[in-house]
Order: sequence, then C-alpha cells, then structure tokens
Amino acid sequence: MNYEGAKETAASLPDAVAVPLDVTKYDQCEEFARRAVEAYGQADILIANAAVVISGAVADFDPEKWKFVIDVNLCGAFNTIKAFIPQFRAQGGGVVVEINSKSGKKGSAKNSAYAASKFGGIGLIESLALELAQENIRLNAICPGNLLDSPLWVNSLFKQYARNQGITEEQVRQKYIDQVPMRRSCQYDDIANCMVFLASDDSSYMTGQAINVTGGQQMLP
Repeated sequence: MNYEGAKETAASLPDAVAVPLDVTKYDQCEEFARRAVEAYGQADILIANAAVVISGAVADFDPEKWKFVIDVNLCGAFNTIKAFIPQFRAQGGGVVVEINSKSGKKGSAKNSAYAASKFGGIGLIESLALELAQENIRLNAICPGNLLDSPLWVNSLFKQYARNQGITEEQVRQKYIDQVPMRRSCQYDDIANCMVFLASDDSSYMTGQAINVTGGQQMLP
C-alpha cells in the first residue's frame, strides 16, 4: 500500500480522494467503496489494479511469499470487486476493469506466483461476468505487455530478473524488447486508451473479455 503516493496523486487531480486500502482485507475494501459513494454520490467504474510481483525459481520460492502474491493479486481483486457489487446493484449497473497481464495468458518461467494469480484473475472476471451480466454489471480485463519504463520495472523487476537469470539489467531489457513484434515497451497511454474504451458505453456489448495490449507479443485469446 502506497498511501502517501496516492495522496500526492489525488492532490494533483480535481475532486480526487485518496483512501488507505489493503486489498487483502475485505473490511477495508468495503470502507473504500463506502468512501467512494460518499464522495461522488455513486460509483460507476471500478479499476482493480492492485498487484505485486515476486519472482523466483520454484525450489527457492518461499511459500509464504508465493501465497502473498496470490492474496494481493487474486484475492485482492475479488475483495475489491465484491465490495462494490451492492452499490452497482443499487444503482442498476456498473463497470469493472481488472488490470491483468500477458502472464494471465501464458506461463512465465521463475514467475509462477504472478502468472498463477493472473490466470486466476481472468477466471474471476469471466465467472463474475457470467454471474452479473443480466444485472447490467460488466467486467473485463486488460492484459498489458511489459511497461519497461515504469517504476516497477526500473526499481525492482530488472534487478529481480537479472539476478534470477544470471544476466545484466540491460540484457533483461533487451530480451523483453526482442520478444515484442512492435519492438517497443508498453506505455501507460496504451493501457489507458483501452481502459477508457472498456469503461465507456462504446463497449456496452462486451463483458468477460481479457484484451491483449502487448504490441503483438500475445495474440491468442
């Protein structure tokens, strides 16, 4: 949880509110939903974005750390979505967009916890989409490629992957660029553009989808 970062971001936006939230705690998710409705009158769109990445070979992976990734990425998504369902039902509908990953479509060596949590996330979105479709509650997921210029990669993942794979950080970056047919990193705007579409009425006939935004790296459903 990065409450200080959330407050800084909220301060830069009109009418934004920062709320401390540990998505592994369902009571905090309920309070988050309540605060959103209190601030804005209703809650139309939920972006389920909280996630962590801890990588490692299976022989060396601490089971508690493995479970922590699942708790945040999968259970956290369930907790957050569940907390908003009563409000969506009360107002006659709502939209959920889960930020998933290309690792939700394809296994990732020495990254089993993250991939398992993201595979589970797609199953969660598909299942809840079926359950809630007739209540005008739509749920879709975005599966981004690697945001190699993001703080997550620059401050953490390059170091983790270089250590796990026995190569330099620059070699890690080039390895992931080489896997992308468009030969560039995914950028925040690439994700934001898809997010706006899925949150809008332009996608009103779409639910239960997991959309690849990967520069061609992942093409199959």
